Amino acid sequence: MNINVNLRILGIPLAILVYIVVMLIPIPGLGYVPHSAIALFLFAIVMWVSEAVHLAVTSLILLFIQPIIGVASFTDAVTGFANGIIFLMIGGFILAEGIRKSGLASRLTYGMLHRLGTTPDKSIFTAVFSTGILSSFIENVVAYAMMLPIIKEIIPLMGVKNPENGKSNFAKSMALGGSYGSLAGGFGTEIGTAPNLMAAAYTNIPFVNWMVFGFPLAFILMTIMWKWLGFFYKAEVKGIIGGVQTLATKRESMGPMSRTEKLTLVILLFTIGLWVTAQWSGLNSYSIALIGAALLFVFGVIDWKDAQVGVDWGLIVFFGGALSLGATLLNSGAAGWMVDFIIGFLGANASTILIMVVLMIIAVTITQVMSNIALAAVIVPISVTLATAQNLPVGIYAVPVAIACSLSYVTPMADPTVAMAYGTKYVGIPGIFKAGLPLVIVGVIVTLIVLLAVLNFAPWLISA
Repeated sequence: MNINVNLRILGIPLAILVYIVVMLIPIPGLGYVPHSAIALFLFAIVMWVSEAVHLAVTSLILLFIQPIIGVASFTDAVTGFANGIIFLMIGGFILAEGIRKSGLASRLTYGMLHRLGTTPDKSIFTAVFSTGILSSFIENVVAYAMMLPIIKEIIPLMGVKNPENGKSNFAKSMALGGSYGSLAGGFGTEIGTAPNLMAAAYTNIPFVNWMVFGFPLAFILMTIMWKWLGFFYKAEVKGIIGGVQTLATKRESMGPMSRTEKLTLVILLFTIGLWVTAQWSGLNSYSIALIGAALLFVFGVIDWKDAQVGVDWGLIVFFGGALSLGATLLNSGAAGWMVDFIIGFLGANASTILIMVVLMIIAVTITQVMSNIALAAVIVPISVTLATAQNLPVGIYAVPVAIACSLSYVTPMADPTVAMAYGTKYVGIPGIFKAGLPLVIVGVIVTLIVLLAVLNFAPWLISA
């Protein structure tokens, strides 16, 4: 407890000191703007990790600091809040609130537990795999937002009281299980994550080809997550109080589906259908999230007061600031410089495996504090160019890099789903870091093994 308090007290002066020290270090070939952007990047990391102020407040500080230090105008700084991901999060939160308020979340919860079991282990399995499979075909943010009300229903059924105090291991494993599962499940298809889409756009790898190696990778990682979270956060509960009988009683008391539940289910299935067919309809995932949210309002499932309660606006502000910082790193040339510097340092004779590993480490490291979309926009084209210059399969670097961009398990600013897990108050930043870091390392290793197997036995899978 004292360590946490000290970090909060020292956070602001330490962050300022880090910025000043970085600015005083001469970096040949790097101009003032990208140099200052890198220093601001490290300033933000210290502020967010120390939680010297609320995460959203740090994001607001980043907005007015950027024009003061001359790395971006205020107009450019706030463009992070116009990023489609923000509206995807808002739409996802509203859809989740509709599922909760209509009673559909409770019905789905009891139905799933009735079929899958009532133990903590089976519940974590449900959180990881249900969210993961859904995330293979729709945006991971929305997949997690849809599952979060169900996760929140399961936790008190197990006898956990006040999980928001951060003392329940079971609540931590459930919140992180859904978040991490959505990220891993997204590896299954080209449309599962935004970096996947970026890699597919540059490599033209066929959809089915990606699934051949993507789904095995996703299921391996989800299985590891399920077992790891159950081990690392050993549940303090034994199972649903009253077991199967409790579930049966709850299900009977709910009676048949109400009109509102049926309406919500139709809107939900319609929205999922739009996401799955987006590549043919031309609609983007952000618009679809808002279409689904708007339909809930139009048909009276929820009203704006529900949205005010259901949407974590502080989380939206926090993530908008993180996106703003990512855009500044990208637009200033700082992100490109960091990647080019490291690639240049490896030399012209570096082996394929070394380049693959280094690119993944770069992506994994930066994605913990930067939008994976912005990062993929920088690093995927470089990866394709490198592969082409070496006469290698076009996806040999781009695919592992895209996957590495979504190994965002360590900090809330890494991915909206991790931010949402943090927003439940079930788990803090240290808890996310401790659970997520081993999964990042394992994720890199498993991805390398799967893709090296592909390279040896079926290189055509990662070729255009």
